[in-house]
Amino acid sequence: MQRTIEPACVVTKRGEVYHGKQDLDYFAGVFAETAGAKRLCMHMVTIPPLARAKPHLHADHETAIYVLSGESGMWYGEGLREHVWVRAGDFLYIPANMPHLPYNPSDAEPCVGLLARTDPSEQESVTLLSLADPGIAER
Repeated sequence: MQRTIEPACVVTKRGEVYHGKQDLDYFAGVFAETAGAKRLCMHMVTIPPLARAKPHLHADHETAIYVLSGESGMWYGEGLREHVWVRAGDFLYIPANMPHLPYNPSDAEPCVGLLARTDPSEQESVTLLSLADPGIAER
């Protein structure tokens, strides 16, 4: 008789830091490798002062971010022509396949966010893009 293994609740501790393809550092949280997640990941991302990601998108995966501290600007859309500011306490939604480039304009304070994505392997859907970096937007 074959026995079916039921999914279980899993507690993970703040995991090791890894450097993503986007050129940002992440604290690994819940994803396929730590919890057996099938359809999501949840991590903490830190954008150090004056740091910026490489232009990228997440193929077929949505992202939601809650900004815990600091501030970030983000270029997004076709040719990275659109811009948004997010600050501590803000939520940000990024649709699947949306080109974007987040950055931290502060020369002193990191920006820290809690992110959730519909990609349980997290880095598999990252597609780097050959787009010019528009720099820092005017406030």
